[in-house]
Amino acid sequence: MTEVLVIGATGTTGSRLTAFLREHGVPARPATRTPRHAGQVRFDWSDPGTHAPALRGVSAVYLIAPVAVADPVPLVEPFLEEAVRQGVRRVVLLSSSAVPEGAPGLGALHRLVRTAVPEWAVLRPSWFMQNFTSASFGLRARDGEILSATGKGRVAFVDAGDIAAVAGHALIEAEPHNTEHILTGPEALSYADVAAIITRRTGRTVRHRAVTEDELARHFTEQGMAPDYAALLAGLDTGIGAGSEDRVTDTVERVTGRPARTFRAFSELELR
Repeated sequence: MTEVLVIGATGTTGSRLTAFLREHGVPARPATRTPRHAGQVRFDWSDPGTHAPALRGVSAVYLIAPVAVADPVPLVEPFLEEAVRQGVRRVVLLSSSAVPEGAPGLGALHRLVRTAVPEWAVLRPSWFMQNFTSASFGLRARDGEILSATGKGRVAFVDAGDIAAVAGHALIEAEPHNTEHILTGPEALSYADVAAIITRRTGRTVRHRAVTEDELARHFTEQGMAPDYAALLAGLDTGIGAGSEDRVTDTVERVTGRPARTFRAFSELELR
């Protein structure tokens, strides 16, 4: 296999995927808006002039869509056309378990990817465990509490390393996957469950505070989030409360040959 172009290579899944590919002897071409290291290439969705050079000589692409773009199709479609023109055969798209094919925005890319290239996979992971170690956790945290509009709803949080491993297999295995993969961790947890695990691990008391969808949207807006995006995220919480993410799949183990990481194991290594 020639090089794999990894879009968003410095991000949560992209950095882990780049490491996975190199560990498996597959050349990775890390793409980022601001290259800082040897081997990285510049790629910016808003600058189409960076697309063709980044694709030159690669056979597969890990595709992360433009961030905070309501309709990514006008940007992604010509990119995929250029990719096919240059000989790319396989594309793995990172999507979300909350976004089915055909849904506005990211959901429109599912069909585009599976019809534009000969070999494909769409990854639909649940919510990341890493959300509790990054700036996104700060959006939910207030005075020792985790705010959510999920009530007692549960999520099978998934580790970013597991997502990257599935992406890696989908990119390098001889047989194309040609399917959607819904990726979850091995157990569904409520935010109250998560708060209890964090408390035990860190020794700091953390509690879950249930709020309404509107209250959560206002909180997100107060943290600097755009109102329309704040409303979208708060609405996803309401869906979780209704059971939209209360499911566990065996996809990680089936694809990688090893069990998905538990939230407790994640907390032991990554929460301080």
